[in-house]
Amino acid sequence: MKILSINAGSSSLKFTLFELPKTDAIASGVFEKIGLKDSFYTIKYDGEKTRKEVYLKDHSVAVECLMKDLVDMHIVSSLAEIEGVGHRILHGGAEFTKPVVLSEDVIERISKYNELGPLHNPANLLGVKAFMKALPGVINVGVFDTGFHQTMDEEHFLYPVPYEWYTNYGVRKYGFHGTSHRFVYGEICKKLENEELKVITCHIGNGASLCAIDEGKVIDTSMGFTPLAGVMMGTRCGDIDPSILEYVCNKTGKTISEVTNDLNKKSGFLGISEISSDARDVENAAMEGNKMAILAENMYAQKIANYIAVYNNMLNGADAIVFTAGVGENSARMRKMVIDRVKSLGVKLDDNLNNVRGEYQKISSEDSTIAVYVLPTNEELLIAQDTLQLKREMGD
Repeated sequence: MKILSINAGSSSLKFTLFELPKTDAIASGVFEKIGLKDSFYTIKYDGEKTRKEVYLKDHSVAVECLMKDLVDMHIVSSLAEIEGVGHRILHGGAEFTKPVVLSEDVIERISKYNELGPLHNPANLLGVKAFMKALPGVINVGVFDTGFHQTMDEEHFLYPVPYEWYTNYGVRKYGFHGTSHRFVYGEICKKLENEELKVITCHIGNGASLCAIDEGKVIDTSMGFTPLAGVMMGTRCGDIDPSILEYVCNKTGKTISEVTNDLNKKSGFLGISEISSDARDVENAAMEGNKMAILAENMYAQKIANYIAVYNNMLNGADAIVFTAGVGENSARMRKMVIDRVKSLGVKLDDNLNNVRGEYQKISSEDSTIAVYVLPTNEELLIAQDTLQLKREMGD
């Protein structure tokens, strides 16, 4: 059964086409600079990558181009082959805890959370509406970044602020990267043939978050009310003293929005290294002896290690630590730097096993107190699988 997995951004639209139950993508691609004159898109199919320069006025035009090319490139014989479309949606508040079939009523309910995800949610919903128009009668399913984390207990998702901020305004920890954490947890349970594992999942990429999971229930996660909280990231600061905002506003004359933008887009690796937000660039510079790059790497590794130590305590001893996402899957150097900082827990890597990129492998030594793994994430596949499951539950 052919299912499309969609991630619509404000000026982009990423797609992956699966033929389930197979897990390999048939085709994938991205539409970029939607709404701008120099817009274009690329499609990968049958080992080849095709790029087309075309004016994409809006998301509907991008979807029309995709529908046409799927047929013209013989990726599908007709659009009738596409039996479902799954959409990544950033924020579902506390209301949407699981994937949901999308309708006009559900879209309106989701839009209530746009103010919690102003950069992503409206764009996500534009994508939904475009596919509803292009493929009438085909099931559309929303899969929420925040959904998995709604299994947290109140003592872990609440902040120690006036309680009325929560009851009146929804101020609480929501967590993000939930689709990735859920996929990785499910996969490690399958690999180890145990569905009752206590796992610390480390989604370490340009955005980064960790999650403590006990038998499929999220105990805690590092991102918070927004994706700005938690560990240091490519351009995000992670956890800081909130009083810094007022102080910098007073010193610079910047507005709270301008300073928040700096914390989101000019901090993290970029802010400390002053080289790049890309961990690969920072790693290369550090290996050449650049002091600021070395400092950035050390800060990054320590902050990740701190969360691992805390989450191991919360889980009363983890069964596994799993690295995933761009840095987690590909940087043996960073994995070693992190694990070296939790040696007090008895965690040890095997340097030979750790020399791996982008594939599943146990990388801890035999005498490690906690097993450590690399496991590639695949959020697109999980979104497609969720879509198929809901389609079957509806009897389609």
